[in-house]
Amino acid sequence: MAMGTRKQRGKQEYLWIAQTELASAPWHPFYQRLNELLEAEGFDEFVESRCAKLYAARYGRPSVPPGIYFRSLLIGYFEGIGAERGIAWRHADSLALRRFVGIGLDEYTRDHSTISRTRRLIDLDTHREVFSWVLGVLADRGLVQGQRIAIDATTLEANAAAVDRAPRHGREL
Repeated sequence: MAMGTRKQRGKQEYLWIAQTELASAPWHPFYQRLNELLEAEGFDEFVESRCAKLYAARYGRPSVPPGIYFRSLLIGYFEGIGAERGIAWRHADSLALRRFVGIGLDEYTRDHSTISRTRRLIDLDTHREVFSWVLGVLADRGLVQGQRIAIDATTLEANAAAVDRAPRHGREL
């Protein structure tokens, strides 16, 4: 078998490719099962009803549908991504996650600023209600397990903040 080189592969890309000929990634098993559960429980209808008061009926440009927005945050939660830029990058990079969120191959993924702006517009109580609902569904179906942990918030004075006034190497502070 002869070794191929990158230069040999350097052919011109096609101008147009049919969607049926695009490479597709297999579903991620966790996100596939999660999407099946969310659809069976009426997730999109649930979040749309909770967010209806926050969306204008006909003014401005079309916004991010609440189902797509909250699925995006779920990706961040399950993959340990805390920044909107990281979540937006994962959408753009993964065909399986695009499928989970519901973004077609012919659509652009949301920019990090859109995710950030939406996060600021939806109140904390709505976020808490949606995530509690999702985690409740997942716990009932056995997809996640957990326990409650209490953290003591006692404050202690530390000596680390004290400034050492002794001269160092001939200089005074």
